[in-house]
Amino acid sequence: MKYFILAGEASGDLHGSNLIKALKKFDKTAEFMFWGGDKMAEASGLAPQKHISELAIMGFIEVIANLGNIRNNFKVCKNQIASFKPNAVIFIDFPGFNLRIAPFVKELGISTYFYISPKVWAWKKNRVYKIKKNIDVLYSILPFEVEFYKEFDYDIKYIGNPLMDAIDSFKKDYKHIDNEGNKVIAILPGSRTQELQRMLPIMIEVADRIDGYDFVIAGAPNFSKEYYETFFKNRKYKVEFDNTYAILSRAESAMVTSGTAALETALFNVPQVVCYKANFASYIIAKSVVKIKYMSLVNLILDKPTVVELKQYEMSSKILYKELLKTLVGGESRKNILTDYKLLSEMVGGPGASLRAAEDIYNREKDK
Repeated sequence: MKYFILAGEASGDLHGSNLIKALKKFDKTAEFMFWGGDKMAEASGLAPQKHISELAIMGFIEVIANLGNIRNNFKVCKNQIASFKPNAVIFIDFPGFNLRIAPFVKELGISTYFYISPKVWAWKKNRVYKIKKNIDVLYSILPFEVEFYKEFDYDIKYIGNPLMDAIDSFKKDYKHIDNEGNKVIAILPGSRTQELQRMLPIMIEVADRIDGYDFVIAGAPNFSKEYYETFFKNRKYKVEFDNTYAILSRAESAMVTSGTAALETALFNVPQVVCYKANFASYIIAKSVVKIKYMSLVNLILDKPTVVELKQYEMSSKILYKELLKTLVGGESRKNILTDYKLLSEMVGGPGASLRAAEDIYNREKDK
């Protein structure tokens, strides 16, 4: 069977790669076409039709500035789907784009699957009705989403969190080498240009103030080592590309840009400070429309402020420095964070989400 997969961000590329591997196990004749990144390319043996480095745009104002490119992407994507004639189109997160493509796919009579529910519980709840109308099956990776969708009389399939698949696969292959130098503090500044420009300078200022630790930056493949080095001031720092899990495996603490990385950091049992800073206008708009108690997935799943979230004006080197120290060995917040992480791991569940989703998709298509 033929599968067209649409992912627009680094996290989607990761989950898409594991889904491709899982689909291959059930469907020996599987053919793929996709929008994604290097991980999906490696899993499929194919190049993406559009790379995530061309797609990830952060913020309301930035979206408006890129409307021309976005419109062209819609046109290109529709033409590719119509030409490929897949049995199924699988959308992975990236709702602003994917939910606009879904009606077109339905009109073609192609099965639609949404792998990783859009975060409609945070804002734009009216998107639920678009999902009900245009998505045949929605796979949820967050336990609280099942009850949310029940309010809209929409049954979804909770399959566990695919991050556990990626982490489990990594731990099976990874050979830990004891660090003979200083202890490590991880810097996860994000994968978008806007994230790096707003978060990394502040994180570097904090790193410059702390001695006795090796600060290691998790680099995104769409940027060069030289680009990261433009943010350095008083010291040089190590940048490791496509190696986030290895960095977290040896980290004592972390500074993390809000997103999937915060949950990954928690599942590696690394205390952290979660950071977020947007364009001023985008932040004001987001603040007026996003109606959630917490920003990070860690706190949302636990429904409590386990990790500190520094938003907008709070995201300063002075405050980040103070909060980061609390997460280090001997710090006042470290013990409580690690205790809550144990509960978080139980709530998220074990590996197997990718296989469960792939098996369900394959069986539905096979029986048609």
